[in-house]
Amino acid sequence: MTQHDPEPQDDGLDGSPGSGDGAPPLPVLGDSAGGRRRRRRSRVPGCLAVLVALAVVVGGLYVAGTRGADWVRDQFASAEDYAGPGTGKVTIEVQSGQTATAICRTLAEKDVVASVDACIAAASANPESTGIQVGFYALKKQMAAADAIDVLVDPANIVADNITIPEGLRVEDVVAILADKTDFSAQQFNAILDAPEQLGLPDYAGGDPEGYLFPSTYSFGPKAKPLDMLQAMVARWEQAAQDADLEGAAARLGYTPAELMTIASLVQSEGRGDDMPKIARVIYNRLETEGYPTFGKLEIDATVNYALGRNLGVALSSEDLAVDSPYNTRLYPGLPPGPIEAPGDEALQAATNPVDGPWFFYVTVNLRTGETKFTEDYDEFQQFKAEFIEYCETSDAC
Repeated sequence: MTQHDPEPQDDGLDGSPGSGDGAPPLPVLGDSAGGRRRRRRSRVPGCLAVLVALAVVVGGLYVAGTRGADWVRDQFASAEDYAGPGTGKVTIEVQSGQTATAICRTLAEKDVVASVDACIAAASANPESTGIQVGFYALKKQMAAADAIDVLVDPANIVADNITIPEGLRVEDVVAILADKTDFSAQQFNAILDAPEQLGLPDYAGGDPEGYLFPSTYSFGPKAKPLDMLQAMVARWEQAAQDADLEGAAARLGYTPAELMTIASLVQSEGRGDDMPKIARVIYNRLETEGYPTFGKLEIDATVNYALGRNLGVALSSEDLAVDSPYNTRLYPGLPPGPIEAPGDEALQAATNPVDGPWFFYVTVNLRTGETKFTEDYDEFQQFKAEFIEYCETSDAC
């Protein structure tokens, strides 16, 4: 809110209750935004192909590749095999770098196949066996070896819990989703977060995971623990930060990487899609312009909601707007102390690559379509606000 605009109901940068809040965050199903390179542990199965070697040593006999799969099948034609189809359920883990012999030995030890020899013969007969992927697979006891190999060559059979973390969530919201979608409690995840040095956060995060649990879809195997899951999310953030060249952009724009993460979180809270780079520019213009029109204040109501521990979009009273918190950008100039939620790829890209423009204000005038109007003129800003108010009078979206 500027000195020219005392109305307490105005929302954030645009002064309207609809700025950014009418657009629910979209789940991120893919991956995209260079932070400090640290240890990375991805728990996402299926991304590394296991090179299933058909060069097998059996009883001292070396099977040369030039002799072919037919020769292998002939050698093992009399190997003990089950007729199938098998019974019960056995979960098998295929690990990175395992050979056909190692995989088949595991299957035999679990009584999935009758013998290693029959399994090797089945693998040699299946041309897709060279593409078996890392992960956990559900099989049965006493299967025909060929049937077991058929299961392993199809990545759709990988056993994993697919969990989607939408953009724009706070740590507490992420924990709630993980606790709901896994067999672990919120207390178990919070115990890890209380010792953040385990997570692989960048030094500039100051041990605070807020904003660094990256929104994406994750596939966690049966053995994944809370630490594994949280580390995977921080590792995915690191990838996004590298894609966006976070540290390079910070140096170019004159900010720290931590400040850019905070800006990205504000962009995430305020906009969507193609408007994000323009919203980022409004933020930079307000931070970098002395005096009128906003006197260095960002005036983003989402930061006030964060200070009050409320969800984004909750209407604010005059008393709320006066809360004495460094996160209250209506009260204090400059950036809040840190991110207020987790930005996704688009918000990171917008914060690191803002478009050029003179704007200081914007108003989302249609919450259903997300249409947002930008201006550097305060009077035109007031006109946009009036347009939004008129829209709300005839729409149930407000």
